[in-house]
Amino acid sequence: MPYHYLEEIGTADIAFEATGRDLPELFSDAADATMNVMIDNLDAIEPRETRHIELSNDKIDMLLFDFLQELIYFKDAERLLLRVRHVRIDEKEEKYILKAKGAGELLDETRHHQRADVKAVTLHDFSVEKENGGWTARVLLDI
Repeated sequence: MPYHYLEEIGTADIAFEATGRDLPELFSDAADATMNVMIDNLDAIEPRETRHIELSNDKIDMLLFDFLQELIYFKDAERLLLRVRHVRIDEKEEKYILKAKGAGELLDETRHHQRADVKAVTLHDFSVEKENGGWTARVLLDI
């Protein structure tokens, strides 16, 4: 599994560490970890609707922060659960530019087993680091 939960970090929050061979994989894995906090059975999310997400930031960690916040926004504003499968990250003029495609469906309480209501990503202990030929992110979600 490309992510695991860090239960010793918080009690009213849920922390996880995600890994990826490259930045797109890291972002996809962190998106799945975030969605998996909300929904127990990720495979029950069917790709009925598509959303394109485009973000930019001059810091890679803040780009991930914004990206995960965007997924939480879709859940809160549209009740839309998204699985992210296509992520592209380019660096241009000292900015990181993310283009991602997520597919999913509206929350269906009869099919999606809800675990926790994620309110936000926090900056506490938040990090994105390149290490051992890959990338690692530490994320704390407010629930």
